[in-house]
Amino acid sequence: MRDTHTLPDALRVDLDRAGYYPELVFDVLDVSVAGEPVVAHLVHAETTFDQDVVRRHITTFVLTATRLVVTHADDHAPEGPDGPPQPFATAATEAVPLRAVRSVVLNHVVPSPESYRSGEGSRELTLTIGWGAVSRLDLEPAACADPNCEADHGYTGTASADDISVRVSADADGDDAVRRALAFARALSAATAGRVG
Repeated sequence: MRDTHTLPDALRVDLDRAGYYPELVFDVLDVSVAGEPVVAHLVHAETTFDQDVVRRHITTFVLTATRLVVTHADDHAPEGPDGPPQPFATAATEAVPLRAVRSVVLNHVVPSPESYRSGEGSRELTLTIGWGAVSRLDLEPAACADPNCEADHGYTGTASADDISVRVSADADGDDAVRRALAFARALSAATAGRVG
């Protein structure tokens, strides 16, 4: 019988709070973390509405001294006569060596910035992590400064690593969720700089 105590109690509490198949997500994480001590974690549950279907999704990040383990779990409902006869869930993990993490991007949203005081925090935080598995290319037609020019100048654009992105909002998720996301982002940033802690 396997040891179910390799993951910290705080992670189990956060999975239970999210309420999305916590036992399933815990077991999937337990396999991928493989007994390595957890430095930090973040659990983010998201519900979306697709026409008349409600879909649930959970993303869990676990930071160890050597890896970032990302877990996704999704609901799937029966669709059409050829689909599965009953609802089911899928759960997948990816373990990324910390040396492979190329970017940790934080986008803060702060209302009324003129009255912001240090330590108040953001109302919304988007955490984007890139390790090179997925790249996004945004292209647009290139132009020159001459308003009468009709020449084809090709395209211009940007390429960015955008493997995973989660948005946490104080209005939707609560102030504590934003603080937890910021704490995880701080730990991940320190780890990718070689300073886990």
